[in-house]
Amino acid sequence: MTEHEKYMSQALKEAEKAYREGEVPVGAIIVHKGAIIARSHNQTEALNDPTAHAEIIAIGAAASHLGTWRLTGCSLYVTLEPCPMCAGAIVLSRMDRVIFGPYDPKMGACSTLYNIVQDKRLNHHVELIAGVLDDDSRFLLREFFENKRSNNEK
Repeated sequence: MTEHEKYMSQALKEAEKAYREGEVPVGAIIVHKGAIIARSHNQTEALNDPTAHAEIIAIGAAASHLGTWRLTGCSLYVTLEPCPMCAGAIVLSRMDRVIFGPYDPKMGACSTLYNIVQDKRLNHHVELIAGVLDDDSRFLLREFFENKRSNNEK
């Protein structure tokens, strides 16, 4: 198991928590100097907050942990390509890199629909690594949405 797979497996554990809680199963962790300093999963339903994505919650927790909003030296591991909101927060936080699982054809903003984190017009650019444990994440997402469709939920 590579270092990226080791950390992504921790993000997948967070995604599994989201799944069990009836949330879209996305999990995130933030690593700084080889240690996990933040972890989260989607909580939009539980908090009735459209901004309660795993990445946003983890970024806030990492900033609190480090005592600064500048997350230089940090890597975000997330089980799905970040959306535009999360990509914007990643840029604003000055994160060094984002490692994610599958691309998101409907909301992806780190390559698929947009590439906000590497947009040359912005003042900060983020290294991207895609496809880490993407089959595991894709399976969890597919199972979640199939269950929702079979139960006629939105």
